[in-house]
Amino acid sequence: MSVTKLETPDLQTPIDVIFPPGDIYSDEPPLESDLHLKQMILLIQCLELFWQNRNDFYVAGNLTIYYSDRQSKSEKFRGPDFFAVLGCERKPRKSWVVWEEGGKYPNIIIEVLSDSTAATDRDLKKQIYQDIFRTPDYFWFDPNSLEFNGFHLVDGEYQPLQPSAQGWLWSQQLSLFLGIYEQKLRFFSNEGELLLVPEELAQQETQRADREAQRADQEAQRADQEAQRADREAQRAERLAAKLRELNIDVDDLQG
Repeated sequence: MSVTKLETPDLQTPIDVIFPPGDIYSDEPPLESDLHLKQMILLIQCLELFWQNRNDFYVAGNLTIYYSDRQSKSEKFRGPDFFAVLGCERKPRKSWVVWEEGGKYPNIIIEVLSDSTAATDRDLKKQIYQDIFRTPDYFWFDPNSLEFNGFHLVDGEYQPLQPSAQGWLWSQQLSLFLGIYEQKLRFFSNEGELLLVPEELAQQETQRADREAQRADQEAQRADQEAQRADREAQRAERLAAKLRELNIDVDDLQG
């Protein structure tokens, strides 16, 4: 339990506000642009859909991580744009409080760069995530310039990741690639398949259903054409048989 002194305009002395354990809210500033918001939501939705049958992870964005050794809300906190923790219960949280989560820190962090945060993300935050969080995978992405870099923790220090032939970077923690697709940072499977968000999956299913309906319609048209052709052949054969009978030719003798 932590106690914070708050100054009030109506009182000369500060009042104590008690924050009970397990009920600490996130305290992050608004995102700088809709690009940042959409990018953050995109990453969260992709991973949650891809892992929809798993219950051993937590993924969030622009959510405060409290990590004070003294278990204080008023000190030592950061709010990554995107982070995922593995090996934990999948449930809603108001914030990530390290001392209430068995000492767990994020396994992967992604920062979405902006003019006001880029320097901090490349320097101070990188140092914190390396030295204090010990987060194995750290990436940053600029939605405007498309700058994209990634690091993996090796012997306590971040080492730059080498891009694949497609320009993607591998996350050992997620067993997924990260790469730029249509000017957005996306996840890719080890086989190179793009991880979809629910809207894209629904669109894909609709397109598949449309293709199946078109295929069924084409098959029905083909079957109808075959039936019409068979009917024409039968009519032609009947006309020929009638003509032969007019000539006193026994059709059965010809068939024999």
